[in-house]
Amino acid sequence: MFVQKNFGLKGLLHFSGWHIMWLTLWATLATGFTEYLHSIGIFGLKVPWLPVSLIGTAVAFYVGFKNNSAYDRLWEARKIWGAIVNSSRMWGSNVKAYVSNQFTEQDLSEKELHTIHRKLIYRHIAWLYTLRRQLLISTPWEHINQNKYMERHTKMMMNLYGVGLSIDEETEESLNQCLLQDELHQMLDYQNTATHLIDKQSQELKELRKRNLIDDFRHIELQKLMNEFYTHQGMCERIKKFPLPRQYGSMSFVFVALFIFLLPFGLVTEFHELGEWGAWLSIPFTVIVGWVFVIMELIGDYSENPFEGLGNDIPMRSICRTIEIDLRQMLGETDLPKPVEAKNGVLM
Repeated sequence: MFVQKNFGLKGLLHFSGWHIMWLTLWATLATGFTEYLHSIGIFGLKVPWLPVSLIGTAVAFYVGFKNNSAYDRLWEARKIWGAIVNSSRMWGSNVKAYVSNQFTEQDLSEKELHTIHRKLIYRHIAWLYTLRRQLLISTPWEHINQNKYMERHTKMMMNLYGVGLSIDEETEESLNQCLLQDELHQMLDYQNTATHLIDKQSQELKELRKRNLIDDFRHIELQKLMNEFYTHQGMCERIKKFPLPRQYGSMSFVFVALFIFLLPFGLVTEFHELGEWGAWLSIPFTVIVGWVFVIMELIGDYSENPFEGLGNDIPMRSICRTIEIDLRQMLGETDLPKPVEAKNGVLM
């Protein structure tokens, strides 16, 4: 997640510098070709501005629709992780309040109760980091799985503005810290580890009910939170595993490319009316207009996948760390990890 108020010149050049170069090259070639035909007495290549402007208007509406849809996916993902924060805090608080000696025939010591609380809360922390790791597994339609050039560019962007900003070993560290070794090896054998961690929590609640450490009402309330976590996980997986429909995602690129192809020819026709050298003034205007459309397309393209490991992502690492700190403080711990800080203007 980009946290700076505005993008600086350096950031804009990293994001769109290459596009400025090829737009300038294309505008110059198209203008030069048109002027060459004009110089040898061929005047037939005159593209009226009206159809070009109509195409531009249609493309702007289409790209706007795509960007709105991409933003909806991004914002829904953020709302889901906000709900995970709330449910996680409720889980920690309820575990501490509900798992007690109130209904037992033989009371457990405070140390034994604390061990149970810690086990349930730490397993939930392991679920958070595991879910994050699973959501970062790339899908076929994400940028890193496209052609070789796009793969190299995406890896570079990840290092500058994504998951590559830091050595991310928190998932393995969290699993080793939060789970017993036998349980850890058992969980890693499952294809969807996060799902089975929640199931393990449910089985633990069942055992607590058998031991009368919780009554039926408290068992039901705690299990409701488990169901909420399943719901949150499923909603994240829906966004991750179902792309923005490709008829919208890919055709907007085609329409933008078509408009930029026609743009210099339409502008040259208009600028010819300014005089002998007027046509060459169309080059900077072609670059500016084309750049605006390219950036609109790129913003939607990079916003439609909020779990891709790039700068537009939901800051899952930061959210996981915030929840971990809150839950461990509930257990009375003081040796806590530090909150995740932004790097290069990006909070991951």
